[in-house]
Parts: sequence; structure tokens; C-alpha cells
Amino acid sequence: MSAVRVARAWWARMPEPVIDAVVVVVALADILISLVEDVGAVAQSMAALACAALVVRRRFPLPVFLLTLPASLLLNIVFAPFAALFTLAERSRNRRLLALFAVLFALASATPWPLSDFASHDRTWTVVYFFYTLATAAAPVLLGQLVQARRDLARRLVEIEEAREHERLLHSQAVLARERAQLAREMHDVVAHQVSLIAVQAGALQVAATDPSFKEGARTIRSLSVDTLDELRHMVTLLRASGGRTTELTPQPTLADLHKLVTTSGIDADLTGELPPDISTPAQRAVYRTVQEALTNVRKHAPGATAKVHLWQNPDTFGVTITNTPPTRPSLPLPGSHQGLIGLRERAELLDATFESGPAPGGGYEVTLRIPAHGDA
Repeated sequence: MSAVRVARAWWARMPEPVIDAVVVVVALADILISLVEDVGAVAQSMAALACAALVVRRRFPLPVFLLTLPASLLLNIVFAPFAALFTLAERSRNRRLLALFAVLFALASATPWPLSDFASHDRTWTVVYFFYTLATAAAPVLLGQLVQARRDLARRLVEIEEAREHERLLHSQAVLARERAQLAREMHDVVAHQVSLIAVQAGALQVAATDPSFKEGARTIRSLSVDTLDELRHMVTLLRASGGRTTELTPQPTLADLHKLVTTSGIDADLTGELPPDISTPAQRAVYRTVQEALTNVRKHAPGATAKVHLWQNPDTFGVTITNTPPTRPSLPLPGSHQGLIGLRERAELLDATFESGPAPGGGYEVTLRIPAHGDA
């Protein structure tokens, strides 16, 4: 098998002019063997034309094959018409036409020349020779079709490989897009929460400070925090532009971190109630992010308000409700990405849960996340 591959590779590397020269030389040798003393000038001319035409058989396969037929009729030659028929079969997809050309070659080879000798010629032998030549002519036709099929298969394999490579590229781009979207959501949930807390605390220090230098320092901190939030908003928008859904990045917070989140939120907030101890990690994460986003919004949009974080459960659902009172002073003009509630709804959809937000009775605002107990596996 290795020797066949080596020979095939060697033949494939051979230049076409060299191959054409070899084909012409073999065709001339076949003609010289068939020549006899009483062969006329017409037969010699047709034989020479058939050999010369083999040089352009790749470009004009049909005319070259037709030029070899008169030589086949006048002389007992085989190689030149076979070479032309092979090239024609290699390039043509019309099998009926190829069958017709094989029959024409068999007729040209089996028909006695001159035609005046046909009456005295053994007709039975003519028919036998016709079918023998026709069966022989099937060899270059089938070989040419085989080469054509092999070339088509190789081209198809290349196309399949290119399609697979394109599919791998699309998959990697989709994974990257999902990671970018997840990164945007985590940046909004974590970084924006912390930076907005810094901005609020700096604003409070700026208002309460009496020392001019201390007041200027607090103002600078608050200004830098606001600029950071604005840059973060642009980055979150850019990352979410090609986003999708994917699994969460690690490490991620759980319910064990919820108490610390409430106590360090920078507002007067109480945590009450409890959740089932065996809820899944995605559900714990959704509860944590919901509380985090709600407290961030209270701090940004309802200064001076108090908040209550209530964890609850019943046989069918469990979840969290965050309620805040109306603000007691004007809110600071902090930039936002306006993606927080959208991100919470996306998290809820991943768990087949429901997310609700809106004004609370008696003023303030209320956020509720309901997770079905049967869907938290």
C-alpha cells in the first residue's frame, strides 16, 4: 500500500508537459507497431494528427477524441483513442454521452477498412471483435469516472474540513460572547455595588466634613468613584452587546455571604427569615445577587431609606423580598448601566423563577424573587 502511495505521489508531482510527452511517445510506438507497408498517406496523416492532438486533450477532450476515431478506423491502434477517452471521461459527467463514445470507438475499431472488404469479411468475427473492443473501451471510461469521483471526494472533504473549522470558530466566538456577557453581569453585580458604596460614603463625608482639606479629599474620592462608575457602565454595555447565557464564573457567593452583604451595605437594613438548607448553588447565587442589586438601588436612589430583607419559604416556592422605605433626602447623581433589573430577570428565567419589582404599599420600593421548589434541583 505504501508503494502505491509513493507512486501516486510521484506521478502527481510530475509536470503536465512531461506526462503529455510520455503519452505522445507511447501513442507513436503503438502506431508504429500497427503500420504495414501498404498503409497509405491518408492513414499515416490521420495517425500523426491523432498523436499530435493528444497534447491538448485536457483543454479540448471531445475534439481530440473525435480526431482519434479516423485513425482507429484506418489502423489497428488502441492507446491514442484510449488516452483521449480517459481524459474525456475524467472531465465529463454525462454518462450516456460517454457510453456513446465508447460505442463509436468500438465501431471504428471493428469496422473493416476499406469498407468494400466488408462483404467478404467474416461478419461473425466483426461482431465478436466489436463487443470485445466495446468491453475494452469501458476500462478508460470507468477509470476516468473513478478519477473524477476521487477528485470530487477530495474537494468535498476539503469543504467539510473548512465547514468544521468555521463551525469551531463560531463555537469559540459564541463561548467568548457568553463569557463576555457573564463578565458584564458579574462586573455590574460586584464592582458597581462596591464603587457605588464608596461614592455614597464619600458624598456623606463631604457633606459632614468641616476641615476644607478633608472636604476636598472626600470630594475627590466621590468624583473618582462617579467617573469609575461611568466607565464601568460603558464597559458593561460593550460586553453585553454580544452576550448570551452561560454558567456562572467562579468563585461565586452563597447564602453564607448574605449576612455580611446586608451588614456592610451602607444602609440601615435588617435580614429576617430563612431558606431551605438544601437549595442549589444557582438558586443561592440568584438570591444573593437579587439582594445585592436591591440594596445597591436603595443606596443610589433612596438615600436615608431603611430596608428589610426577608427570606421566606413555603411548600411550593421560596425566595426573598426586599422592601425599602421612601428616601429622606435627594439622591446623588450616580451613573448607572440600567442593566441591573434586566440581569436579575435573566437569572430568574434560568431557574424558571419569577422576578417582580415595583412600588411598595405606603411608599418605597419592593423587589421579590420567587423560585419554584420543584425546579431547584
